[in-house]
Amino acid sequence: MEEEVKCHSMIKNSFSLLGYFSKHIQVRSYSMKINEVVSCLNNLAPTSLAESWDNVGLLVEPYTKRDIKKMLLTNDLTEAVMDEADNLNVDFILSYHPPLFRPIKRITCKAWKERIAARCLEKGIAIYSPHTSYDALKGGVNDWLIEAFGEGTVSPIQASTASPPFSHKVTVAAADEAEALELRDKFAGHLGKSQNVTRTNGSCVEILCNENSLPAIVSVDGATTKPLTISKLENVPIVGHGMGRKCELLRPMTITEAIGRIKAHLGLPYVRLALAHGAKLGSKIQSVAVCAGSGSSVLRGVKADLWLTGEMSHHEVLDATHQRSSVVLTDHSNCERGYLQTLQPRLQDLFDQKIEVIVSSKDRDPLEVV
Repeated sequence: MEEEVKCHSMIKNSFSLLGYFSKHIQVRSYSMKINEVVSCLNNLAPTSLAESWDNVGLLVEPYTKRDIKKMLLTNDLTEAVMDEADNLNVDFILSYHPPLFRPIKRITCKAWKERIAARCLEKGIAIYSPHTSYDALKGGVNDWLIEAFGEGTVSPIQASTASPPFSHKVTVAAADEAEALELRDKFAGHLGKSQNVTRTNGSCVEILCNENSLPAIVSVDGATTKPLTISKLENVPIVGHGMGRKCELLRPMTITEAIGRIKAHLGLPYVRLALAHGAKLGSKIQSVAVCAGSGSSVLRGVKADLWLTGEMSHHEVLDATHQRSSVVLTDHSNCERGYLQTLQPRLQDLFDQKIEVIVSSKDRDPLEVV
């Protein structure tokens, strides 16, 4: 009887402790909603950084939403990687290259990309692609790629830009400051303040506006009788972001040393080399330019002793070497894939460790040296 009372007392105390913990200790949730994941990814690398021709962001969104617990990172979403994602029971695939790039008219099982989309929709797996937004990102693929060469002064080859809040500036010259103030009030009253900024600059009135406001501005009484200029405002460079990277090396190195560094950084046994006209393996290089993937459009015209990219055409390589730039080619995705290892812990922190982020073991470049 005494033992029975002790047992009841222990059970009562256990339930009391469970009640205390559930009331006072917040249980951590190891998952995120899909919209939260996409928002985090877009904040890390805004899709506005991507090239206009690209297809980035959330590409496949299953109709039945499920919490995201596991994410797979891959450079290319092939059927081998899709099998891996299925076996790992992931909820979200981040594919650097967009598996859906050109418009498709049907989703069937005849084409491999359509089969992947169908499987993801059936299994509730979302697909997101950052592609060129990661290329342009400060701390993105190209910054990682140029780390192979050590310290130096690094800058984007083509700076990313952002649209200004207004597209045009209208300047109206007045006789003096008093007339400028009078004109300013007239413009402000006619246009309103919500979509325009009207101010004076000495004896001039300046109006920051968008193109659709221009007819209203020039129709203001007295505007056309004064000297008036209309200027189109240019996009503003975003410091540190942009396509490609160029580095003025702190310590010059030979081409042989540069090749060794590239192989070690990318984990490759072989690369392809085209020596610049008159250069030798022992020639020193002071500057390098890189562009992940297919980089000829970004590297074209860049003055650097060595270019590093994934692929270029035969004639583009000839042009580069005759312009005194040696060229190293790795095949397209080999100069991108290694970045996923750097990205993985960064995403874990971005998601506050609520999502397990895995780098694909099946992802590889389709070409190999045999």
